[in-house]
Amino acid sequence: RGWEERRAGRDLLANAAARGDVQRLRLLLEAGMNPNTVNSFGRTPIQVMMMGNTQVAELLLQRGADPNRPDPRTGSLPVHDAAREGFLDTLVALHRGGARLDLGDKSGRLPIDLAIESGHQQVVSYLRAQPAGNAAPCNLVGLLRGEQGLRWLGGKVQGLW
Repeated sequence: RGWEERRAGRDLLANAAARGDVQRLRLLLEAGMNPNTVNSFGRTPIQVMMMGNTQVAELLLQRGADPNRPDPRTGSLPVHDAAREGFLDTLVALHRGGARLDLGDKSGRLPIDLAIESGHQQVVSYLRAQPAGNAAPCNLVGLLRGEQGLRWLGGKVQGLW
């Protein structure tokens, strides 16, 4: 019984994100749930979120969700999903929150490849306009929110000495 309850608890956050339920998602995060908790399928809330709901992406990112954690099965990132489905606003929110645009999925496809294959010209135009390499802009406010951001910053500062 204890294991099933823990599993159900882990699934609550991912389910709220997948449904685009911003109010429930906010309540769960405010109650202390980790935005990077994996559900019973090994996926995080930002990986299963409703792509057309930019508020979900922004809330998860503000609370420290990792936009660059690959899907355990496909290796795709949330930006791959947004590009494939043509959700430009969500892709921009992910990018501003630190998502990298230069990482391929397990097949080596980049977000721009998926946008081209799917015919999402606005997404293609946005992606082509980004600088080469790690195209994520420096968004320290979004990056440093939460414990994960502080660990990241600590590692960068230690590397300077």
